[in-house]
Amino acid sequence: MLFSRRTVHRLVLVLALGAAAAFGLGSAALAADPQVKFVTSEGEFVVELYPEKAPKTVENFLQYVNDKHYDGLIFHRVIKDFMVQGGGFDKDYTQRATRAPVKHEGQAARAKGLSNVVGTIAMARTNEPNSATSQFFINTVDNSKTLDPVVLPDGDPVTFEFRGQIQKDIPRKNVEGHPLLAGYTVFGKVVSGMDTVEKIRNTPTGAGGPFPTDVPQKMVIIESARVLEAAKNTPKPKKK
Repeated sequence: MLFSRRTVHRLVLVLALGAAAAFGLGSAALAADPQVKFVTSEGEFVVELYPEKAPKTVENFLQYVNDKHYDGLIFHRVIKDFMVQGGGFDKDYTQRATRAPVKHEGQAARAKGLSNVVGTIAMARTNEPNSATSQFFINTVDNSKTLDPVVLPDGDPVTFEFRGQIQKDIPRKNVEGHPLLAGYTVFGKVVSGMDTVEKIRNTPTGAGGPFPTDVPQKMVIIESARVLEAAKNTPKPKKK
């Protein structure tokens, strides 16, 4: 029996979906980019995450969400024309215990199009690139020139832009792997509730707990952070 090309394509698709169901993949294999809803004392917002571009970072973040790690924590650092940061301290300014740091994925995520522009969410860290744990920040202005990782071009020496200035003909060995070029890993963006982020951004700040500056004087509490079930079960749109 001969089949048309369209019929063969449909049969292959049905068989593939059947195999996915048999191996327990089902909707998870077709899941959309996951979304997490934050409920705070200033309102709600939803972030969409991009596991295809920053897989380890998204996995790490979702594990904290599923563990309810963020419930009851605060936004402890707010700089209006920079970012809002939270996910580390509770209302008594006690730092909540975390798991081991996640591997830095900044350059890989940047190469795939993620950038520290307004409304994106990124991992906070120390001066050591591979030190991010649970703390995150949301960019309230375009910080791409100062926070984006530098993706070096091929060749040696290399010419690249760093914080708005062109660095010309630098020996590759002098800059490859340099922590100053690592930047900050973007792994998602706010897709609704940016008005809540704006409220947090505009809250008056000062000293609080162990911090001398930039602490909201009216405490901003994360009441809950949960993965939205609808996002789990929505098939991804086909790329054109």
